[in-house]
Amino acid sequence: MAKKKQKKFPDPGGAWLVTFSDLVTLLLTFFVLLLSMASMDQSFITRVTITPAELGFLSKRGSGRVTAKVALVSEMLERPWEVLEKQNRIKDLLFPDEILPPDMDKATLEENLKVLAKPEGVALVLTDKLLFPLGKYELDDNAKVLLYQLIPVLDYLGAADINISGYTDDVGGMSPSNFKLSGQRAIAVLTYFVEQGISNHRLTMSAYGPTYPMYSNTTPESRGQNRRVEILIKTTPHLGGYS
Repeated sequence: MAKKKQKKFPDPGGAWLVTFSDLVTLLLTFFVLLLSMASMDQSFITRVTITPAELGFLSKRGSGRVTAKVALVSEMLERPWEVLEKQNRIKDLLFPDEILPPDMDKATLEENLKVLAKPEGVALVLTDKLLFPLGKYELDDNAKVLLYQLIPVLDYLGAADINISGYTDDVGGMSPSNFKLSGQRAIAVLTYFVEQGISNHRLTMSAYGPTYPMYSNTTPESRGQNRRVEILIKTTPHLGGYS
């Protein structure tokens, strides 16, 4: 009886090597592609990344986005010749009702805060009623609340120098104690600004005692207005402002 011929199949011994080789080649190609894409992404990021300060969204201290209010107030302060007609607007923007201390009303703020045009820029004038206990030079809590509102604006106007000057009334005349007190008060405000991040290189202080009164010193009310601190922001170019 004749034997049936068995079908011969190809020897599978080396066939898997071809498939494995193809797989390795594909994997190698895939990883090369990933590597090239990563390099391209890094190059792209390097080209398009810009610091927030370059975009103008952050203040120089990087404290956060500059609000429209800060930008608007700063632009007003850069135009001292317009300050008189806009001082109420500046006050409202800087010191809205919601930030006022609980024991301070809007009328008190209005009576004791002035925004004045000066040859060098704009002066914010605050009486001692807003800043200090009578006869003292330590800032009270209310003072810190008010002064803190100025920090973003001073920060935004980073090219402008700032002079802080202290004044007293004429009680005691031209005594050394009056000049000392006016200097201590100016230094207290200056120190607070430095603590909040304003560069000390931008800051100077003056102590005038009872000289240069704003009013006649003939009534308690006028003497109260003469006891003041003036924060002069030198925004006028070529006159001690921007360099």
